[in-house]
Amino acid sequence: MLKVLKMMTMMVMETAALKPTSFVNCQNPNHIYRISNSIRLPPRFRGFSGHSTSSASAPIVTENESISLGHLTRPDFPILHQEVNGSKLVYLDNAATSQKPSVVLKALQNYYEAYNANVHRGIHYLSAKATDEYELARKKVAAFISAEDSSEIIFTRNATEAINLVAYSWGRLNLHPGDEIVLTVAEHHSAIVPWQLVAEKTGAVLRFASLTEEEVPDTGKLLEMLSGKTKLVVVHHVSNVLASTLPIEDIVHSAHVVGAKVLVDACQSVPHRVVDVQSLGADFLVASSHKMCGPTGVGFLYGKHELLADMPPFLGGGEMISDVYLDHSTYAEPPARFEAGTPAIGEAIGLGAAIDYLSSIGMQKIHDYEMELADYLYESLCSVPKIRIYGPVRSQMVQRAALCSFNVENIHPTDIATFLDQQYGVAIRSGHHCAQPLHRHLGINASARASLYFYNTKEDVEYFIQALKDTINFFSSFM
Repeated sequence: MLKVLKMMTMMVMETAALKPTSFVNCQNPNHIYRISNSIRLPPRFRGFSGHSTSSASAPIVTENESISLGHLTRPDFPILHQEVNGSKLVYLDNAATSQKPSVVLKALQNYYEAYNANVHRGIHYLSAKATDEYELARKKVAAFISAEDSSEIIFTRNATEAINLVAYSWGRLNLHPGDEIVLTVAEHHSAIVPWQLVAEKTGAVLRFASLTEEEVPDTGKLLEMLSGKTKLVVVHHVSNVLASTLPIEDIVHSAHVVGAKVLVDACQSVPHRVVDVQSLGADFLVASSHKMCGPTGVGFLYGKHELLADMPPFLGGGEMISDVYLDHSTYAEPPARFEAGTPAIGEAIGLGAAIDYLSSIGMQKIHDYEMELADYLYESLCSVPKIRIYGPVRSQMVQRAALCSFNVENIHPTDIATFLDQQYGVAIRSGHHCAQPLHRHLGINASARASLYFYNTKEDVEYFIQALKDTINFFSSFM
């Protein structure tokens, strides 16, 4: 064992010799050692605690503990009850994708076993049943976000495709040279790149609001940017990096005053809180099924009926037509106009089942519980030495979403994520989280991110924090 440790120490020293040796300020960790490609800790060293006398242990619920929402719902998620790399799985990557309850898995299986057929195109029983369930899922989505009518819901492959649909249909029709699209530097790539592409075609200009000193998008500056040139505002509801929430109602009101439309990326809000599109006033809103306990491969676009009615098709083919002639075609009314070809039928039905599941719990109940977990995660991370958490400081006036992006001085976030996975079974994310402009603005290339959902527990957080401290101690022992 000592021989192996000596070999590992030599490997780290050799790797470090190739790296800058300057001390790094944890608030701007742009040059961070990356050593996980050089080291793989043997299983015998699992639980190594460095300078700490304690090591992480699997979450345990005692008989005296009150039953939290996380404890109540965990039995519904089969994937959570397994070991990963010899440790109990602790899944903290929910901002990337959520896990699926048994009722969603059964809904998918039931579709394929009992009534698999194409929708809208057959008069036989299976097709009629599939069509009814598919359209019922659309109604469930509409009710879930309080849309006025289910015809305002377009099924897409994901939120990315939903934004592209608006960009290429509404954008290319309504944007002209000199028109402005206002965004923030904290947007997901999916909310930036489509508009860059459309701007190249139309001559429109993208303008970006920066961050405040508190590391939240500067809403005041954004509102100041609005003018008669502004045709569209594209903003997130909740940041997938900063854990901050934007005042959508205020933004929508000000945008409408100057005649601009607003598209809201609600991927990090719809799964976690009550979202009412009519109260928000948004013209377009997008979200993804896989982040809200539903299957991958399906998302949705909400659009006000009058806007969708005037938009040309995004894709051409079957289902989206009214009549096809050799020299021209006429198109169906929304939503069919924007759903060319065979849709993701089973996935949409699975999304409907996920909405039923979430609704049975209650979105306000989910949000309240997650805010409790969010506070616990943030405060617990603050106890970790040499850590830098991005986004606003939690206070009585500032609520953070249930995620934290962070860096640890001198340790690359991918090393942290790799070690946590291989040695403790903790799943977090590392990288730029599809937000490179934001990371550059923060002066970093990457960060680690732990993100929670309602099936997580305080024990998950405690296990993660101790595993993180042990991970830091391990890497620090070689520095």
